[in-house]
Amino acid sequence: MKFAFILDPLEGLKAYKDSSVAMMRTAAKRGHEVWAIRREALTWRDGVVAARAQKIDLSADDESWFAPTGEAVSPLKDFDAVLMRQDPPFDFEYVAATWLLERAEADGARIWNRPRSIRDHSEKVAIAEFPQFAPTTLIARDPADIHAFIDELEDVILKPLDGMGGSSIFRVLRSDPNRNVIVETLTRFGSRSIMAQRYLPAIAHGDKRILLIAGEPVPYCLARIPKAGESRGNLAAGGKGVARPLLGRDREIAEALAPVLWARGLLIVGLDVIGDSLTEINVTSPTCFVEIARQTRFDVAAMLIDALERECSGS
Repeated sequence: MKFAFILDPLEGLKAYKDSSVAMMRTAAKRGHEVWAIRREALTWRDGVVAARAQKIDLSADDESWFAPTGEAVSPLKDFDAVLMRQDPPFDFEYVAATWLLERAEADGARIWNRPRSIRDHSEKVAIAEFPQFAPTTLIARDPADIHAFIDELEDVILKPLDGMGGSSIFRVLRSDPNRNVIVETLTRFGSRSIMAQRYLPAIAHGDKRILLIAGEPVPYCLARIPKAGESRGNLAAGGKGVARPLLGRDREIAEALAPVLWARGLLIVGLDVIGDSLTEINVTSPTCFVEIARQTRFDVAAMLIDALERECSGS
């Protein structure tokens, strides 16, 4: 089969921990062709969405993990599957890419995650569909509403709706002397909506990344434990990842959401759970495949390629 991955520049990927690299390596080991596409290379003309794609061979060497072996401009429908794995920011260019990918899908291309579903699922706001699992949360842009929320709950987390990797996340206490400037900065003086959530002390035990693949939970999650003095568990913010079996409330949340999200064409989803509360639903380029596999020997990338093979063969 021919699998195309829409990615950030290959030279910038950290092969030793990158989930997309793990997927591509697994596909190559099974004899599938692996092609890489830059989002900027997507084009539409005369009803056809195409892109300049680079065919690559992959190795286990993390320093020189790929080697280009060919290049071609191909309609996306000529690939057996196209995986959108571009990292945020989810800006206008990202949205434009989903429009083009949706046209390719209409022309017969198999694309995951489904473009419309990526566009329709804000990774922060999507939890509003599942309030039974979410912590006390406010989405607002008026500083007065946000300050009232801080006064009521006394200890909250504030974050932009378009951030990733723990960027621009603030813990704010009611007595925080900087609360005004934090709210002003995040809302851009009331011109941008943000999310406020009750601070969850369970973050000390980890911000758990739960992976869903083709409607099935991965049997292990990765608890991202904040470093000393931090309230963010994100690995990009220095958190330590510890794999754990998926049990109890975590499994309950995963099993409730998995079939719903898969029915919308979301092949790969990353749920974020702190304590018993769902805090985010990540659909752009969920990660943590490598960390879970390394610690548990459960091959998450293989589970993903298994699903792709099933979907592309129609079985």
